[in-house]
Amino acid sequence: MSQIQDAPATSRRKEYDVCGLGNALVDILVEVDDAEFAQLGFERGTMTLVSAPEQQALLARFRDREPRLSSGGSVANSIIACSQLGARCAFIGCVGDDRYGLFYAREFAELAIEIGNPVIVGEPTGTSLCLITPDAERTMRTSLAVSSILAPKHVDGDRIARSEWLFVEGYVLANPDTGQPAVREAIRHAKASSAKVALTCSDTFIVEVFGEALLEALHQADLVFCNRTEAQALTGAGDASSAFAKLRAMVPSVVVTDSENGAYVSFGGIQTHVPAFACEPKDLTGAGDMLAGAFLYGITHGIAPDKSARAGNYLAMKVITQVGARLHHGTRESWQEALTGA
Repeated sequence: MSQIQDAPATSRRKEYDVCGLGNALVDILVEVDDAEFAQLGFERGTMTLVSAPEQQALLARFRDREPRLSSGGSVANSIIACSQLGARCAFIGCVGDDRYGLFYAREFAELAIEIGNPVIVGEPTGTSLCLITPDAERTMRTSLAVSSILAPKHVDGDRIARSEWLFVEGYVLANPDTGQPAVREAIRHAKASSAKVALTCSDTFIVEVFGEALLEALHQADLVFCNRTEAQALTGAGDASSAFAKLRAMVPSVVVTDSENGAYVSFGGIQTHVPAFACEPKDLTGAGDMLAGAFLYGITHGIAPDKSARAGNYLAMKVITQVGARLHHGTRESWQEALTGA
C-alpha cells in the first residue's frame, strides 16, 4: 500500500498541537453475559456516578475474572488517539497517589503525552467500572474521586499557552464549585494566548443539568463535538441534520456524530456529511472520543476536514470492534488506510 504523507501543519509555532482538560479516570473493563447483567437491574448503556464503596461492592461480584485496566476519561481518550497519530499533546487532569494513579501517570509517560505532575497525595484516583455486555454496550459505574476536584489551581496556563488547541471535556462542568471555574480559567488562558478552543458536550445530562455553564463555554468555543442526542438537547431540533444546522449558527465549527449514520462536519469553509463504516461492534464506547482525537490531529496537520472526519470514522469503526476505548496498535496504519480509500 502506498503511503500518503500528511501535509505540513498549518502552524508549527507552538510546542503542542492539542492540550486536553478533563477527568482523569482509569477504566476497569469487565465483560459480563446477559444473565449476569440482568441481575444488576441497571439501565443498559448508561453512566452513573457512584461512591468508591459502591463501585468496589459491584466489582466484588465479578472477582472470578481479571479485569483489564486502561487509562482514560473522554478527552484523555481523544488526546491519546491524537498522540498515537503523531501529534504533540498535553493533558490536564488529577489522579491520586494510589496504584491506579501511578498506572495512569506511567501510561501517559509511555505515550509521550505531557501531563505535568497530576498526582494529588493522599487521594484516590477516579475509576470507571465498565460492564461490557454481548450487544457491545458499555454500562459504567464511575467513582470520580480526585478527578472531581480539578480546580483553577490545577490549570496550567503555560501548558495551554504553548498549545494550538485547548480541548475541554463537558463532564468537568458537572462540578459547579471546582470544575466550572477550572473550565473558565482554562478558556481564559487559551483566549489570552490565541489558542483555539474545542469543546465536547460529553453527555446529554450535561446539557440538561448544567446547560447554562455548557452554553457559556460553547459561546467561547471555536469547535464543538457532540453526538445526535446531545445536539438535539442543545438545539431542540428533531434530528441530527437539523441540530447540526442550528449549531452552525452558534459555533464557528461543528462536528455532530450520528452513530451508524456517520457524522456532519462544518469546518474551514467545508460543510459535509461523512458516512460511517459498517462493522460488528464489540464495545461501543470510545467511538466519539476516537473521532474527535483523529479530527483534531487532521486539522492540525494540514488534512482537509472532510478527509479528517472520514479517517476519524474509520478509526472509530476500528475501536468499537474491540474491547476498550482506544486502539493499542495500528492506529497510524488505519489512518493511512482511510486516506487511501479503504
